[in-house]
Amino acid sequence: MSRIGRKPVPIPSGIKVAVDAGTVSVQGKEKLALQIPRTITVEVQNDQVIVGREDDSRQSSALQGLIRSLINNMVTGVTKGFRKDLLIIGVGYKAQITGSKLVLNLGFSHPIEYMVPQGIKVTVAENTKVAIEGCDKQLVGEVAATIRRYKKPEPYKGKGIRYVDERIVLKEGKSVG
Repeated sequence: MSRIGRKPVPIPSGIKVAVDAGTVSVQGKEKLALQIPRTITVEVQNDQVIVGREDDSRQSSALQGLIRSLINNMVTGVTKGFRKDLLIIGVGYKAQITGSKLVLNLGFSHPIEYMVPQGIKVTVAENTKVAIEGCDKQLVGEVAATIRRYKKPEPYKGKGIRYVDERIVLKEGKSVG
């Protein structure tokens, strides 16, 4: 029994939600679309999106909650957008934007060039703070995780790329004696 799936998704003013042929599309300042499984039904009633299911199987219940959350994220994305902030820590570690590429200098013998995907806006402040913004929550998170994967924070000095709210537990180094 999905408790999340039963909650309706409110539609703010200025946002259009359309359901047709197994696809839900949400349009605001940008447009997002989502394929719906056959066991899930989606209806728009009185400025709300209502997600239902055909049967009471465990998989249908889980899918109902998932689809409701994805539609809610789409509505939030086209109204407010999503943002992830990364922090680059280390001597000589820096980032810069050149065109549609993010160039990272992370202590390797060569700079790392990351092509920023369509629909994502990356900004760099003070050469060490990277902000990733977009309307698709999954894509914003994936881009942030991919950039972080280039140089994860190491446990002794904490050098590397981390999320702003991430806490790294530092290990104690060798002790002589």
